[in-house]
Amino acid sequence: MARQDSPTPRPSVARLRDRPTADVIIVGGGINGIATFRELALQGVDVMLVERGDFVSGASSASSHMVHGGVRYLENGELRLVREAVQERNRLLRNAPHYVAPLETTIPIFKTFSGVLTAPFRLLVSHGRGKPRERGALLIKIGLVIYDTFSRGGGRVPRHRFHGRERSLRALPRLNPRIKYTATYFDASMHDPERLALDVLGDGIAAGQQQPGALPETATARAANYVSAVGFADGGVQLRDELTGDEFSLTARVVINTSGPWTDQTNAALGRPTHYMGGTKGSHIVFDHPELLAATGGREMFFEHSDGRIVLIYPLKGRVMVGTTDIDADPGEPSVCTDAEVDYFFDLIPHVFPSVTVRRDQIVYSFSGIRPLPRHDDTAPGFVSRDYRIEHGWLGGVRTLSLVGGKWTTFRALAEHLGDETLQLLGATRTVSTRATMIGGGAGFPRDRASRRIWIAKHGGSHDPVLVSRLLDRYGTRATEVLATLPAAPEELASAPGYSAEELAHLAGAEGVVHLDDLLLRRTSIAFVGGMTADTLREVAAAIAPALGWDAATQEAEVARTTELLRTAHRVELGARGLVAQH
Repeated sequence: MARQDSPTPRPSVARLRDRPTADVIIVGGGINGIATFRELALQGVDVMLVERGDFVSGASSASSHMVHGGVRYLENGELRLVREAVQERNRLLRNAPHYVAPLETTIPIFKTFSGVLTAPFRLLVSHGRGKPRERGALLIKIGLVIYDTFSRGGGRVPRHRFHGRERSLRALPRLNPRIKYTATYFDASMHDPERLALDVLGDGIAAGQQQPGALPETATARAANYVSAVGFADGGVQLRDELTGDEFSLTARVVINTSGPWTDQTNAALGRPTHYMGGTKGSHIVFDHPELLAATGGREMFFEHSDGRIVLIYPLKGRVMVGTTDIDADPGEPSVCTDAEVDYFFDLIPHVFPSVTVRRDQIVYSFSGIRPLPRHDDTAPGFVSRDYRIEHGWLGGVRTLSLVGGKWTTFRALAEHLGDETLQLLGATRTVSTRATMIGGGAGFPRDRASRRIWIAKHGGSHDPVLVSRLLDRYGTRATEVLATLPAAPEELASAPGYSAEELAHLAGAEGVVHLDDLLLRRTSIAFVGGMTADTLREVAAAIAPALGWDAATQEAEVARTTELLRTAHRVELGARGLVAQH
């Protein structure tokens, strides 16, 4: 029951409470839950989504910023997943060109025949158990030929190419001179995954507006962050507003659990314990290191370390991201990049660029998350299937679907499958396909220089073309919504270069921001690129305070909260470089 003295609920929560019933409730606002929300909303299904934290703040916020078919999954025998992922990569290149672009990827190769015998043995006999062997040129060549075959027909990326040592070192002179070959192929980058997810969410909410100009309370697609599923009683899902503590009940014909690594915990809270999940932890660090950035030549370096684990060195936003680990983890514990993982990264970088020195004070950010993988017992973490499945169940007389697994690249296809199973339970039929549906600011996005100049001239108004170009990169064609809120010459914030107070206020008011870290970590790249100080947090908090109704005390509380979160979850000390000491 709601407390009598509780404050007025947020509009997103009020819309749930004012009409506490729907066809479907989705619990979990990561990319897969959000994509399923959009999928069902486009079919006209009355759907609600709740997320216990901020949207895209769990596993989906810890991605490697790649859209890829998973060439290494071929060794696992996951041909269906690779084929689907390559198809979805090509669709995202077409449907989300504002956030997804071709990514040149190079594999340094030090051996010729290694792994040719052990890879089939691991696949067919030991099923991922035992220590992997380093993959040699022949095995990688076979994999890339198959990969190109899956890519055929997409027409979105070039085929792979192999080069010997001499030519490879001409292209990448800082590369380890011990290499024998390099293999270069194309996948795709996803430079702002959280913003891409927010676009998918926005498209779903828009699809739920039954009539142009319809009132919000009549919407058939409703979503709220910071709302937890805490129980099930009398045919309804019991929810708690994490801001006020108020609890209320929602009813639906189908409950979909897309909680990622926390799927079992959510099912337990709903009174139906399961043991589906067995996630692994992946961490990344971000360097502000111009020399390392230059050494990459603008390419992602994708390779294996001496332990057979696949790792990457990735130029992104003027920084270099290094990742990722693959360690069994408990989703009940906070996921933080540890000193041992940092040591691992520092060991692997010289394997590729031995003449480039890296120091800990060049690290400006770290992040970590738990992959929503299925339970895998003694199978090596890197060999655990990245595919997904859907588990059916009941809560009283209510049907349930639990998603097990799933990866960023295949979110649309996964949502299509989950949506179809939901429609079948509802006795409904699909009316819209999302295979060619543009996402958010990808609609009308200019794809070449000439089109870009025309778009900027047409939509820039009195604004500086440099600003318009920056916002086009940041939001796609939804930049027009931001531009409409800006004065002719907005002034950049002193401690958050590239952002104005008006831009941040717009994001806070339009995109469900609740806490200061929602904006710094997921609506913008301010945290990712590093360099934040206490002044950054105060200046940004002041910029968004009017949009969120924050008084001075609330601003200070948010600054304190975010300072602690940065220190504990990302090991960032404001005004300092390098990672804070591990507790």
